[in-house]
Amino acid sequence: MPEAGEKPVGQIGHLIRKRRRALHLTLQQLGERSGVSFSYLSQLERDNATPTLGTLAQVAKALGVGVDYFIATPRPADSVTRAANRMRFSINGSSIQYERIGAEFPGNELSAFLMHVPPGFRSETVSHEGEEIVYVMDGEIVQVVDGTEFTLGVGDSLHYRGTSPHSYRNDGADPARIFWSGTLTLFHTPGAGAFSPPDNGTDKIRKT
Repeated sequence: MPEAGEKPVGQIGHLIRKRRRALHLTLQQLGERSGVSFSYLSQLERDNATPTLGTLAQVAKALGVGVDYFIATPRPADSVTRAANRMRFSINGSSIQYERIGAEFPGNELSAFLMHVPPGFRSETVSHEGEEIVYVMDGEIVQVVDGTEFTLGVGDSLHYRGTSPHSYRNDGADPARIFWSGTLTLFHTPGAGAFSPPDNGTDKIRKT
């Protein structure tokens, strides 16, 4: 149940299936385009799995839309975000919360977020084009890249290629706060040479 101040935005599974069918793609074809397995895509379409933002971006790119298609975040008027009123959102009720701190403008290549990772969270393993940087601000996470585990504490960072299979988890007893930045395109702003998001349904993706 959404908490006070939260607004439901869209149901991922329904929106993936609707867009995929509009493009006349099979799940197998979508998997080949996105690099996400057939079985995991099937779970997503049935809302039996909650993707990380990176996986959602891979699926969105394969479907020719931005992540906006699924979460319809407001577009900033400029590149300044204020800590006191920065929007937070989660995906399909996931325990991970994101704060968008990057802006969109023609030619931009970077996306950036603050991620709030609760104890016990484990992401799926993904790979994609581009590169990523993670920097631990609070707590501790274990980042796995190409089968190698890196335990990162406060002040530690890791820079890696997105094409290397990677995942992360929080094995600690405390929440972790992570700065993430990467070249994986997440949002598409009209006028920036990309798709404009269509209207969304209303269900499980939540803004806080």
